[in-house]
Amino acid sequence: MPRRKPGRERPQRRKSTGHGERGDTFRCVGCRLDVPMIAPGTAHRNHCPHCLTSLHVDHRIPGDRRAGCRGRMAALSVTVRHDGEWLIIHHCQSCDELSANRIAGDDNALALLRIAIRPLSNPRLRANALLTL
Repeated sequence: MPRRKPGRERPQRRKSTGHGERGDTFRCVGCRLDVPMIAPGTAHRNHCPHCLTSLHVDHRIPGDRRAGCRGRMAALSVTVRHDGEWLIIHHCQSCDELSANRIAGDDNALALLRIAIRPLSNPRLRANALLTL
């Protein structure tokens, strides 16, 4: 495979099928709300914008839908790329795999902040975390 030139973004491929999709929506396995497949800021809607729950459908490439597990993935944490983009760390409750997924523009900001500050709610970690700031 040819190497990409530095600084050039690779466009995201559009996915052909979703997980449990019915037309242009899918039903969330966490909160059972209908979620639109179109997501601002990303070409691959892979989690619920309300509760941030996902299904384990992608294997290695976002949108490939090749994972055989199909297990429920809980939002475990968030991380931030060097360019400031937030990623949700999901944990598959069936196969124990971790994956990082880009946040979408319509994700629940309160739910994102709750998992971002979760480490600070642990009394043992709170002091150490604040001292590193």
